[in-house]
Amino acid sequence: MKFKFRNIFLCFMLYCFVGWIYETVLEVFIYHWGFSNRGVLFGPYLPVYGFGALIFILAFNKSLKELKPVEKLFMIPTVFITCMLIATGVELITSYICEFLIGSFPWNYDRFMFNFQGRIAPNPSIRFGIGSIIILYIIEPIFEKIVRNTSEKKLNLIFLIAFLCIFRDLFYKIISMIC
Repeated sequence: MKFKFRNIFLCFMLYCFVGWIYETVLEVFIYHWGFSNRGVLFGPYLPVYGFGALIFILAFNKSLKELKPVEKLFMIPTVFITCMLIATGVELITSYICEFLIGSFPWNYDRFMFNFQGRIAPNPSIRFGIGSIIILYIIEPIFEKIVRNTSEKKLNLIFLIAFLCIFRDLFYKIISMIC
């Protein structure tokens, strides 16, 4: 995929939305807590997942493309462990940023063994490692194919709509924090 801000932003938004779906499924169907917006923004997206996925893609996507299919399979443990550590680091840093900006962070891992201040824990970290395999080996190749087969005009329109949605959301979030 060409290195274009538009494509990177669309990739970011895709994984923000995928993260929101993942959190919603966990909350409603796995833990049976009922629905609540899991993000710090109003829309159906979680930026921490978008940033994490972009880091995974920057770290591994190019090298995975250069490997033969069998070699890709042998890379799974390395990708899993590395991305698990990256995601845990991103989550830890995000928890401190959220706490600084809004006074708290929107998750609490106190219920998990071996958690650190409720911010990170092995259980979610392992799930993030599994998610990285799904992203790099399944979702990202499909996304890249869709982008390659979609006209520039359509991609630009999708980008504009997504950008305006998140910009509006950020604007309202900032206003709500001030007021």
